Amino acid sequence: MPEVRFHSVFDIIGPVMVGPSSSHTAGAARIGKVVHDIFGTTPEKITVYLYESFAKTYRGHGTDVAIVGGLLGMAPDDPQLPDALKIAYERGISVGFVPKSDKVDHPNTACIVLKKGDRRLEVTGVSIGGGNIQITEINGFKISLSMGTPTYITIHDDVPGMIAQVTQIFSQANINIGTMTVTRTAKGEKAIMIIEVDGYNDALLAQLKQLPHMINVTYFE
Repeated sequence: MPEVRFHSVFDIIGPVMVGPSSSHTAGAARIGKVVHDIFGTTPEKITVYLYESFAKTYRGHGTDVAIVGGLLGMAPDDPQLPDALKIAYERGISVGFVPKSDKVDHPNTACIVLKKGDRRLEVTGVSIGGGNIQITEINGFKISLSMGTPTYITIHDDVPGMIAQVTQIFSQANINIGTMTVTRTAKGEKAIMIIEVDGYNDALLAQLKQLPHMINVTYFE
């Protein structure tokens, strides 16, 4: 059973949201929003693979609308969320949903693939109830990101010295790294770092973003 962290009474009674279901709407929107933040820009093409309960009820429960709303940068309580599919269409974004029959570990699972030019990001997320989510895979690399630990996620060009530059910035800011995972699509292409830390520094995010070959940096807690 995955660990669920409650930060306030609102996490227990349920999130503020637009839609009928905390798991299928609020959780789905949050998955989309996290993927949006990691990608760092508006995609040209969105493909969403839906599993188990998501695959069976995604239209009726608004999961499709919620995920796309999140991918457009909307929070679960954004009043524009019900119009997310229309907004994506108006922006020229190609959106496709693919229900899958494969068995997975959690019934509310979505695998989201974003593309823009030569950039591609694939993220699997699960809605675990009450609007809480976990990110379980990024670009085929299995992780466990539950938004309960201060975490930086970088997307950068796979060039020598990037890991050293990033860790030096954390060291100079006197911030300890708890765990660090590095994965890449292929040698010399795009790479991702997932860095769990013991603290946060306002200036650190800007420093990371200014590094040569850095594409995007996102902070979650």
